[in-house]
Amino acid sequence: MLLATNVLETIISSKCLCRIVLIPVPKNAKTDNMKSEKIKYQGKEFNCSLAFVLHLIGDKYKTLILFHLKDGARRSGELQKSIADISNRMFTYSIRALEKDNLVKRKIYPVTPPKVEYELTEDGESLIPIILNLDKWGQEFADEHYLYAPAE
Repeated sequence: MLLATNVLETIISSKCLCRIVLIPVPKNAKTDNMKSEKIKYQGKEFNCSLAFVLHLIGDKYKTLILFHLKDGARRSGELQKSIADISNRMFTYSIRALEKDNLVKRKIYPVTPPKVEYELTEDGESLIPIILNLDKWGQEFADEHYLYAPAE
């Protein structure tokens, strides 16, 4: 009998079991790629790769910032205005965290008034297909469950 999902990578610990879905495999298939190591990043330990990813991009605004940078560099003010309901403080916190995690880079131009642009790093760009798939899934879910409000 086949499982509905295949385990590409499984990380097992006493606290977390994470699976990355790829293709069906037999239920009794042996998984040789099991890992039990912890991920250590900036003084924190993660027992699960999914917990680590959510630490990097899991809050409400980080993913939106990455999404809005997918088409290229944007000025700070323009980027902040493109994200509804984000405060200056939360924008600064989120963009700095993305910089620290090497997902976004900042370029400061030596002009008056100061000009600052943000763009994705190679690591940040690697997340775009995943974010676009999440966006597509959200659109399909909202459509299938009639969640779109009618236009007035």
